[in-house]
Amino acid sequence: MFDLTFTVIDAEGGTTPLTLPIEQAVIAGWTGRDPAARDKHIAELEAIGIARPATTPIYYRVSARRLTMEDSIEVCGNDTSGEVEFVLIGWQGQIFVGLGSDHTDRKVESYSVTVSKQMCDKPIAAALWELKDVIGHWDRMILRSYAVTAGKRELYQEGTLDAILPTGELIKRCFEDGKLPDACAMFCGTFAAKGGIRPAERFEYEFEDPVLRRTIRHAYDVITLPVRG
Repeated sequence: MFDLTFTVIDAEGGTTPLTLPIEQAVIAGWTGRDPAARDKHIAELEAIGIARPATTPIYYRVSARRLTMEDSIEVCGNDTSGEVEFVLIGWQGQIFVGLGSDHTDRKVESYSVTVSKQMCDKPIAAALWELKDVIGHWDRMILRSYAVTAGKRELYQEGTLDAILPTGELIKRCFEDGKLPDACAMFCGTFAAKGGIRPAERFEYEFEDPVLRRTIRHAYDVITLPVRG
């Protein structure tokens, strides 16, 4: 268990600091609501040698300490990439929603998805919203990411949450009692990459609420360490 300090932003724009213990982290995969879109992402991964999942959705556990708010991460080799996702965090009967990147080693993913999820830090934004403030217009919320390479910034992912399973269903399928545990952070799925999965020197991503007209943003540089053997 370790602590992360967030800023909770309410529907009126007020802010409250909140330090949360994080005891467990879950990465939900293949969470698409539309089977056709979900299968497109599966095919995208198959194209780079990653086997189909045993179930859809599927839930992977990773070390909670992989979560980071830093503006850079270090990775081994040139086979990693980010994925924008919304993150649900449970605490004292409440659910908060934030923004994260499931940065993953794609080479390792080709032989073990579980191990690949553990290989890289998972950058997370410092801002949170209360789920109750956005659930009424949830399907209109937008996730978006950009890949930056050699100074060129390209739209990498974009979609609305009507393409991802509802939060209640994601939680119910993962936890027997249908409740998100306190101190649990759950990454909840992503969209296919525009132009295919690829590494980047910098990953920028955002979570837009078009109804309350606000956006959570985060970005990080990817520092590539040499692989000597």
